[in-house]
Amino acid sequence: MAIKPTSNDAFYKEVDEELRRDQFADAWSRYRWLIIGGVVLLLAAIAGGIWWMQHREAQRQAQGEQLSTALDSMEKGQFQTVGPQLDALEKSGADGYRAAALFSRANALVAANNLPGAAAILGQIAADEGLAEPYRHAALIRQTALQFETLPPDQIIQRLQPLARAGEPWHGSAGEMIGYAHLRANRPDQAATVFAAIGADNTVPEVIRSRAVQLAGAHGAEAVPQMQAAPKGQAPAAGAPAAGQPTAPQGAAQQAAPAAPAAQPAPATKE
Repeated sequence: MAIKPTSNDAFYKEVDEELRRDQFADAWSRYRWLIIGGVVLLLAAIAGGIWWMQHREAQRQAQGEQLSTALDSMEKGQFQTVGPQLDALEKSGADGYRAAALFSRANALVAANNLPGAAAILGQIAADEGLAEPYRHAALIRQTALQFETLPPDQIIQRLQPLARAGEPWHGSAGEMIGYAHLRANRPDQAATVFAAIGADNTVPEVIRSRAVQLAGAHGAEAVPQMQAAPKGQAPAAGAPAAGQPTAPQGAAQQAAPAAPAAQPAPATKE
């Protein structure tokens, strides 16, 4: 009986597998220390990354505690004791905590009636391109409020004009100070236009809108905010303009400025 020839596929497969084993063994004998070193470096890099994240988190927690302690001391009037804590936060690499520390230092100087010193620190914040825009704009508003009585009206207007556009977060505060600056410069018509625009803007805080409505009416302009009219015979709502009511004093511009946001939580830091 004739024997069926054996297929060569199994033979070729066995030779191919043997060749692969020889190539792997040769590569391992040549490069095993490089492979082992690469694995060790990879594990070390992963461990280092985990440690660094934990270290940064611990730093942020410590900085948060420092800021909280400093704010508590300032609320108790213990301004002289917060200097070292604020110094440490100002020198930290966390932009949010650095800004909060600078605002806190400015607040301490305001409490000590050192308005020029506070304004200088706020100007430093406003000019720091490394800080987020909300911090810089808040500092500029606060700085201008502190300097309002000493700055020329046109300088106030030029400084705050970018922040006084409709839709900007500080539209109300910046616009109100611009309106007062026009009044100081004997431009009541322009002031009335500014106050009317603020009074008709529903995005502006109600306190600022109410003042703006009063001032616009007192200087010949009409603001039409979306307010419900009081029923006949009923006293107007709080903040509604009264006929013949005088304009707010120039110093009221400082009321429009925000308090320094030192107590605001700091944003995520740059790694």
